[in-house]
Amino acid sequence: MNIAIMGYGKMGKEIEKVALRRGHRISVKVDEENAGSICGKDLSGTDVAIEFSTPETAVENIFKCFDAKIPVIVGTTGWMARFQDVKNRCEKEKQALFWSSNFSLGVNIFFRMNEHLARLMNGQKGYEPSMTEIHHIQKKDAPSGTAITLAEGLMKNYERKKKWINNHTEREDQLSVISLREGETPGTHIVRWQSEVDDIEIRHTAHNRSGFAIGAILAAEYMKGKTGVRGMADLLGF
Repeated sequence: MNIAIMGYGKMGKEIEKVALRRGHRISVKVDEENAGSICGKDLSGTDVAIEFSTPETAVENIFKCFDAKIPVIVGTTGWMARFQDVKNRCEKEKQALFWSSNFSLGVNIFFRMNEHLARLMNGQKGYEPSMTEIHHIQKKDAPSGTAITLAEGLMKNYERKKKWINNHTEREDQLSVISLREGETPGTHIVRWQSEVDDIEIRHTAHNRSGFAIGAILAAEYMKGKTGVRGMADLLGF
């Protein structure tokens, strides 16, 4: 396939390495220098775009892909306030959008573990859940999209928590999500259930960016010939 990389930073470069190893070609690279000049016609000959830019530019890049009628794989987080607008256009025009807050196969298994544990804990009133996420200092959004997905998955299956807070909270109905930014950490997410007698903790630690890049390329391969809004649950068959 001919792949456009929209957001040619550290993640974009890792995606390029994986794509080339799997026999694909890079048709367009969009970075800070040329982002303003790229339009739909520049994507001619591209089979799929992979978008890992910034929260401020993600929607514009998605719409450029829609204009060019090519599937777009989106890993940028922090733009969810406009998700419904993007989804509406995608469905109305029979476009193709694959979005995930995290493309790591391990993280998406972790999402399911988190939901299952929350269901088990729903009747155990002696435990208090909380979350911590740790990322590199360049990450612009906090909490991470992955942490938000984890928080929403927990609350969906645990009746006492109604809202997450990106800080420590003592309120019974609020879930504490702590965001730390340290060095070059690719991503660590911890879900902790604490009681007076013990703690239960599940953790996912990324060792590098390769896992995210592999998932993005698998998503690009999966979306060939498909339309609509898809995600990792579709790719993994959950």
